Amino acid sequence: MPPRLLLLLLPRGGLLPPLRRRSPALSPLLRRIPSNKAPGYFFLSPVCAFSGYSGMAAGSPEQQQRSVVVRETVELTEKEEQIFRRLLDVVRHFGLGTQLRVAGGWVRDKLLGKDSADIDIALDNMTGQNFCEKVNEYLELIGEEQKGIGVIQCNPDQSKHLETARMLILDIWIDFVNLRSETYAENSRIPTMEVGTAKEDAHRRDLTINSLFFNINNNSVEDLTGRGIEDLKKGLIVTPLPAKATFLDDPLRVLRAIRFAARFNFTLAEDLKEAASDERVKSELGSKISRERIGHEIDLMMSDKHPVKAMCDIRDLGLFYVVFSFPENSTPPVFDKCDWQCVSHIEAAWNLAYSIGSSVFSSGSDPKLQDEQRRLYLYSALFIPLRNMFYLDKRSKRVPVSSYIIKHSLKLKASDAETVVNIHAASEKFAELVLLLESSVDVRTLKEKLEDEYLEIPTDSVKRVCAGLILREIKDFWRVALLVSILSYPEAENAADIHNKQDELHWRKEKYIRVERAITDLDLDGVWKLKPVLDGKSIMGVMQVKSGGPLVGTWQQRALKWQLAHPNGTMDECIEWMKQSQSKRQKVESSTRTAF
Repeated sequence: MPPRLLLLLLPRGGLLPPLRRRSPALSPLLRRIPSNKAPGYFFLSPVCAFSGYSGMAAGSPEQQQRSVVVRETVELTEKEEQIFRRLLDVVRHFGLGTQLRVAGGWVRDKLLGKDSADIDIALDNMTGQNFCEKVNEYLELIGEEQKGIGVIQCNPDQSKHLETARMLILDIWIDFVNLRSETYAENSRIPTMEVGTAKEDAHRRDLTINSLFFNINNNSVEDLTGRGIEDLKKGLIVTPLPAKATFLDDPLRVLRAIRFAARFNFTLAEDLKEAASDERVKSELGSKISRERIGHEIDLMMSDKHPVKAMCDIRDLGLFYVVFSFPENSTPPVFDKCDWQCVSHIEAAWNLAYSIGSSVFSSGSDPKLQDEQRRLYLYSALFIPLRNMFYLDKRSKRVPVSSYIIKHSLKLKASDAETVVNIHAASEKFAELVLLLESSVDVRTLKEKLEDEYLEIPTDSVKRVCAGLILREIKDFWRVALLVSILSYPEAENAADIHNKQDELHWRKEKYIRVERAITDLDLDGVWKLKPVLDGKSIMGVMQVKSGGPLVGTWQQRALKWQLAHPNGTMDECIEWMKQSQSKRQKVESSTRTAF
């Protein structure tokens, strides 16, 4: 999120308000073509045909036809009724004469039959801060604890034009803001803010479906643009005022329009698409809006129900390189149709994961980790075509381009960039493992890579050792890395029994299931949590050395391989192996010296 000035008006004993974070019939895998721009890669052909995207557990294609059912009235929960009564009590007690309106997303979601805790109250005759102070006066009068008030100041440079006050009402955080009208001078992008009417406020909002009000005073829905409910029923994304002017006033609204279109599987209006593709609008989006706010919108899209539709819209509107800005110099340089290739990969990844089901992101019972795996899987898939592209940073360090985009273009967490890079690296290692697990290929070459003069691995344990080492690197994300590896697997194009794209999707799905089962049958799920049978101190004792160093580290790695090869081995057995290995090595060295 962009930096914002937060003023806290905190009464004695008050609570500190947190900053809010606003919070298929899928096409089969697309045809893959060799790329002469990036040798060694097979890219998905630049086609993005889809209709009716839905979540991974959305059901059969027949169930996924869009049908927008809009309620005639808002049905309040018991908690909402209590909150609204409390606010009306404040208005009546002090004779404020204030019209209280819930604005925006809460009204939209309620009319769509969805619950929402995102309550924003628009006030017609005072600021949010002043009203919150009146609430606290009322709480003191009735003998209840006063609450902390948070004031988020406006920041026009970041297109944050509204001062917002927050406070806790009956254990729910509520935002308060006064109704506004905005006027822009021809040579300025910073609006002049004035107290406005409800109609003026509705027309200054980003989309008609977000411009609806629920009037608390008379318990009614107000559609002051005259088309918010109609567009909701039609599933249409439209701006209340001309789209180009709306986007130039606040270019972030372009991404918000795409996000809401994807979230509800709605259609972008033609004039909106034309405005979003305008070169001036794109330039303003890239220069006026902070990278944090752009990244936040993209992250919301990736975490929502229809991320592929959102990415396709970004690409089709010519926004891909604005949103995902690349470093100035990369090796190799950005190739032709890079945006198409990236989006085609995320679509193929979505199709493959959807065909397998939610088990692909199962990690115990932690839903947050599952959501994180899904989100980073999609980023990893989107940037598959970039995984061999690098640039030199200020210290002349070779950095993956995907890391630059995640950390600098989107300003997401450094750990996100690191995980995506690790997923790409592990997926390439999995490619060799997939071949090993799926066939009776000779393991001697791999066995020689894993062994050295001190360590000999039984032939029937080579697969387990190899897989275990990969899983210990990627940890909880091993299924994600395997999925990315299967997605990139080139053999599908050459398989004799594949006749169409749906066959290819099935082929990849079955391959993933077989390899995943083979790894779990080797009892490796969770192997990264395995406690070493010998720690560094124990190894130093066996080697009779007083300090650690590279030699101890090397033996720790050997001991880990031994442990993977002997899952039931004990500490004493591992120590005995170490002693025998060292003794054997010493005898060989002694014999060699004698021979010379």
